[in-house]
Amino acid sequence: MKGDGICREFMKKGGITVMEDEKEIIRRTEQMVKEKLESEGSGHDWWHIVRVVHNAQHISKTETVDAWVVTMGALLHDVIDDKVVVDPDLERANLESWLENQGVSQYHIDQILAIIDTISFKHGFEALPSLEAEVVQDADRLDAIGAVGIARCFTYSGSKGSPIHDPNLFPRESMTPDQYRRGDSSAINHFYEKLLTLKDKMNTEEGYRIACERHQFMEQYLQQFFAEWDGFA
Repeated sequence: MKGDGICREFMKKGGITVMEDEKEIIRRTEQMVKEKLESEGSGHDWWHIVRVVHNAQHISKTETVDAWVVTMGALLHDVIDDKVVVDPDLERANLESWLENQGVSQYHIDQILAIIDTISFKHGFEALPSLEAEVVQDADRLDAIGAVGIARCFTYSGSKGSPIHDPNLFPRESMTPDQYRRGDSSAINHFYEKLLTLKDKMNTEEGYRIACERHQFMEQYLQQFFAEWDGFA
């Protein structure tokens, strides 16, 4: 767990450090999340969590937020998601009980669960409950774009049996959450249905700055992809 580099001291804006008992809860949460997601095969695995936490901690340095809540929200943001669990409602109840058993206050449990419940892309333009949620959402979305985002896109599409590209399948312009999860699409269409839209949906200035760089890389990648697909690269 040490080598994953999550449980490190970092500062909230204004110089407030994470307390020792809070760091211990983070350590136990890391262990639990790693056990649940280490073998996950759709791109929502443990290393995705590590990257999202690091992104969130980086953005937290530029915003006035509760850094501990941000870290906990980032660590737990996928553990009850319908992409990785069969019964999200049951897992949500189990997670709330687990947090209570770790000594997390109900106030903080509510904050963490509010982050988990609202940051997913499937929720569209729903208002987020806090700046902490905005930071975690940006951190998660940053891992969906750029070089790693491209790799995750193809991993997820492959895990769902979707093709790399099908010229007869066109990107969908509007979708219900169920259509987004289960409708016919392809890895390349996913760029147009989601990934290329994320830059302009970032909440924080730092998230947007990083997203612009990663967005440009994806555009360059798609240019090369279509050139090779058409056979004259």
